This record gives sequence, structure tokens and C-alpha cells, in this order.
Amino acid sequence: MIKKHNYKFYKVLLVVLCLILSIEVVYIKVQKFDFVGYDDELYVTENLHVQKGISPEGFKWAFTTFHSANWHPLTWLSHMLDCEIYEMNPAGHHWTNIEFHIANTLLLFFILFKMTGALWQSAFVAALFALHPLHVESVAWISERKDVLSTFFGLLSIAAYCRYVKKSSATYYLCVIVFLSLGLLVKAMLVTIPFLLLLLDFWPLKRFQHLHDFYFKSEKPNGYVVRKKYQIILEKIPLFILVVIACIITFFAQKSEGAVRSLAALPLKYRVANAVVSYVKYVLKAIWPHKLAVFYPHPGTTLPWWQIALAAFLIVAACYGAIRSAKKYPYVPVGLFWYLGTLIPVIGLVQVGEQAMADRYTYIPLIGIFIVITWGVSDFFKERRFQKIYLGIFAAIILVTFASKTFLQLNTWKNGITLFEHAVSVTENNYQAQNNLGTAYEPIDLDKAIFHYEAALRIHPNYVTALYNLGNVYLEKGNFDEAIHYYLKALHIKPDYAEALNNLGEALAKKGDYDKANYYFERALIIDTKSSGTLMNFANALFLQAKPDEAISLYKKLLQTDSENADVHYNLACVLSFKKKCNEAIRHYYKTLSINPKYLNAHYNLGNIYLYQGNTTEAFKHYAEVIKIKPDYVQAYNKLGLILLKQGKFKKAGVFFSIALQVDPDFSEARTNLDLVRKRMSK
Repeated sequence: MIKKHNYKFYKVLLVVLCLILSIEVVYIKVQKFDFVGYDDELYVTENLHVQKGISPEGFKWAFTTFHSANWHPLTWLSHMLDCEIYEMNPAGHHWTNIEFHIANTLLLFFILFKMTGALWQSAFVAALFALHPLHVESVAWISERKDVLSTFFGLLSIAAYCRYVKKSSATYYLCVIVFLSLGLLVKAMLVTIPFLLLLLDFWPLKRFQHLHDFYFKSEKPNGYVVRKKYQIILEKIPLFILVVIACIITFFAQKSEGAVRSLAALPLKYRVANAVVSYVKYVLKAIWPHKLAVFYPHPGTTLPWWQIALAAFLIVAACYGAIRSAKKYPYVPVGLFWYLGTLIPVIGLVQVGEQAMADRYTYIPLIGIFIVITWGVSDFFKERRFQKIYLGIFAAIILVTFASKTFLQLNTWKNGITLFEHAVSVTENNYQAQNNLGTAYEPIDLDKAIFHYEAALRIHPNYVTALYNLGNVYLEKGNFDEAIHYYLKALHIKPDYAEALNNLGEALAKKGDYDKANYYFERALIIDTKSSGTLMNFANALFLQAKPDEAISLYKKLLQTDSENADVHYNLACVLSFKKKCNEAIRHYYKTLSINPKYLNAHYNLGNIYLYQGNTTEAFKHYAEVIKIKPDYVQAYNKLGLILLKQGKFKKAGVFFSIALQVDPDFSEARTNLDLVRKRMSK
């Protein structure tokens, strides 16, 4: 008996080790990948709240913000913790996703094994979950942390529910509520969990079947069984309350930032048509994962009628067959309705964004399809000779094929350029992929960025994001007229586009048209009263208009809501310095450096103020710090030389002037100062 128990333990241990090893082998190269610049800037790379790590202020922000059109405080805290540990090294952020994927795989295996007692079927479902190419997006995309993290809590809630069913313990029921609550604080995708638990009550927990058997074997009245069935449903009410609250908050969060498309923009019949077709497409991609992309454009009104009709027929036929087979093969309706039900929040009936479908949406739903296939194939081979050999060969071929495809699919996630070049190559008329490819190229090649933004506009001429991005590129190139042209086109389509209004004002200010610039800044601030970028640009424009007092007033107003903004403190210090309020300027320069110790110009300007005040010791210290940060900063070498020259240290002064000339041979001021040193030394 002990040996048999040990044998079973070793088989379970073998499965666990194989699952962990397979995920690490397939996914390990993700640690060498970069941030992809697709929502990563919202979640990490440009999110100062997240980059500061765990703090009381960050904790408060996480629970009170609708940033990125979502309310998911635990997601923010997860990214903050990563920044606390790994700072801005993407390898660490990627590794966290992989760890959660491993944890989810093991949880799924143990849950299925405990519920069904079927070791190898449970192991195969977990392996499919671990290695399927459709799950690459959820694991390899840092911003999709909410997928793997919410699934972790969702599976914990299912595990707690299984214990509750077996033990009838209030403690385990409380664990279900706690884990579901935590999951909903990560992502609202878990709103279908109460329905999922009802499916599990049917199979494999068989709670309804147990009541049916109890009725025929006991002398208790029929009403007792009916009450017990109602109890199974009623015990889910606290969970449904959590779900309703999460749905309401999520809807308002997404609506607050305009992420929810109105029925006027996309009528319900087209949403239903796309949803029906997407249900079938997901299954096809699950069976044969090809042409996977980070973004699939919504077909709108262009879906062929035959695709809609065929997809609807297949879904109805599958549901009919599943219900008819429920008695003999209970896993079929459970798996099918697991798939259909858990996809409802993201199938597009409430259209958020412009995608038709997304690979990441299948992270939980495909488990249902995996269950149907795994137990179905196992039953098919049950009465055949060499069952284990056939199943072993079949499983090995499937898993190796999927693992290989996943390994190759991961290459598309190296960076933003590889990601969207692949999306453009495997999809048609993908205007968002073209736009995002332009965004990926923008930091390194402005001309290529323009090419892809224009490609997006050829597909979708009124794509306001591409128009705005084109304006940004031309603004960066210094072509202000072109920038203004594209900002105005974007505003013609979307008059309340606050970012376009702000950048239009910036372009006009750089052209010297301050009155028009101020007009657009004011319009932008009406729409977004707390926009730090707009307030900053407005203040900068006022300073350039020789209105320093008004500029100072705006900078101070901005600091009331954004006291840790280094740029605001720096700009305010510059204006105060201009006003000869040196002590106040020094205070804000030091505040700038407390936020960002490597703020180059803050060090340099502090050096200038101290030099002006005659405090050469402090001036020397800040100029030296400038050189540490930027070794080719010629003005700093020149100023260091001047300090030493005044102190009579001619030889050392000459060294700094010489270095300045080595960096920039045309720097006339350093040459003049070096000649002066030589004259002094020759006397």
C-alpha cells in the first residue's frame, strides 16, 4: 500500500517537474526581450507612479485611479513591486510573468487532478495550457501582467471552492470570496467565475448528480433535494455581488477615458456578427495556431454573410450536441460552456478598443476546449488495444508541435519593431499595426515612422491617432507647419482631443505665434484641467512672452497636484533665476535633483548661480557632477577651467580648457581662455 502511494507521488512529482522545465525551456529567452512600447509606456516605462516602486502615495494612486481606462489596483501594485526589485530592467518584469504562468499551470494541473483523479488527462490539459502559442501574448507582454496575475487568483478561488465542496467549511468559502475579490482587483475578466463554479458543480464535482442519487436512495421528500439544488445556486450570490460591483466599476473606468465604443459608432448587429465568427476563429487558431498577431482589425460591416451563418450554425450544433451528450460525457458541455462563457466579457458585445479579437483573451477560455479534447480522445481510445501507446504518441506530437510554434512565436516579441512588423505581415489592412510600427521606429528613425503612419492613413484616412502621431514626428523634426496641419486634421475629427490641442499649442509657440498657442493651451485645459504637460507648455510659452510672473503662478499651480515632477521644479527654478530670486531658484534646483539626481541642466545651472554668487566650491562640485553624467559637456569643462583660473591654478585650468577643445575644437571661448592661461604662465 505504501509503495503504491509512493509510486503515485513520484508520478505527480514527475509531471510537476516536466511542466516547470518545459515552460522554462520554451520561455527562457523572453528575459532578453525589451519593453515593446505597446501599453508598456502606460504601465511601466512612462508611468512615474509605478517607477517609484511601493509607497503609500503609490498605494493610494493604485486604488483611486482609472489610468489606462481600467481600475485594477493590484495590477499597478504588481508593476510597482517589479520596479522596486528590478527597476527598469525588462528581464525582471518578464521573469515575473513567466513565474505566474508556471504557477497557473501547476494550479490547473492540481485542481483538475484533485477533482477528477485522472492524472494523465489533467497533466495533458496543463501542458496544453503551458505551451500553447495563443498564450504567448499573455506571458511575453509585460503590460499583460493582469492576465497571468488575475488567472492566478481565479484558479486559487476554484481550488478553494473544491475544498469547500469536500469539507463544507466556512473558512474555505471565505477563501473563495477573498481570492475572487483579489482577482477582480487585477482584471475584471474573472466576472464569469461564479458561472464557472456552477459548471464544475455539474462535472467533475457532480453535486447535482449526488443529489439525484440521494433522492432515489433515501426516503427524504423531494423538497429536500430541491432545497439543496437551490442552495448550490444561492451560495454563489455573494460571488455574483462581487461580480456586479466589478462590472460597474470597470464600465465607468473604460467609459471615462473613451475606451467603450458607442452603439452609434458600431451597431449591435455588427458586434454580434463579429462575436459569433470570433468564437469559431479562436477554436480554429487553438487547433491550428497560424498567423497570430498582437492586433486583429475589427471587420466592422464587412464580414461575409456566409461566415456569420456558418459560425452561428456551428455554435448552435455544438451546444445541441453537448447537451445531448451531457449524461454520458458530462465533460463536453462543461468544457464547451466554460469556453463560451468565459469569453463573454471580451467577445466584443461591449466593444472596448478597435480589435476584432485578441490572443490574450483565450488564456482562461481555452482550458474548456482543452478539457473536451483531452477527455474526449481518452474516451475514444478507452476500448482500443495499445491505448497508452497511442495516447502517448499523440500527446507527444501535439505538445512538441505547440512548444515549437510557441518558441518561434516568441521571437516576434523581442521589441516593438519585430512585434508590429510581424502583425503587418500576417494580417491585412492592419492600420493599428502600421501606426504602432511607426511609434516603434520613432525613437530611432523618424522617416520610417512617417512612412508607417502614412501607411496607416492610407488604410484608414480618419485614423486620428496616426494623424496625431504624424504631427508629433514633424514637431520633433522642426517642421512646424506640417505638424500644425496634422494636428488640425486630428482635431477636425476629434475636437476634444486634449493631447492634440496641447501639442498644437506647442508647435505654434515654437513658431512664435504665442497668442494662438495660448488659445489652444486654454482649450486643452478646459478638457483636462490637471494635464501637467499642458500646464507646463502654457507656462513655458508665458515665460517666452516675457510674462515670468504668470509663468511662475502656473508652475506653482502644477506643483500643487504634481509635487514630484522634476521638470516643473527645474523650469520654475529657471524662471526664478531669471527674476534674480537666486535662493528660491536654488531650492527648486535641489528639489529637481532630489527627484532625479542625474538631471544634467539642474547641476549646470546650480553651478552658474553659485559661480555668480562667488561660491566657487559649490560651483566646482556641480560642474564636476555634470562631467560625470556627460563627459563631453564642453561648457562644464570651460567653467571648471575658469574657476581654477581665478584661483591662480593655471596649469590645472589649462587642462580643462584643453579637454573642452578636444571635445569641440571650434569652441572659441575655451580657446581664448587657454591662450590667457598660456600668457599668465609665460610671465
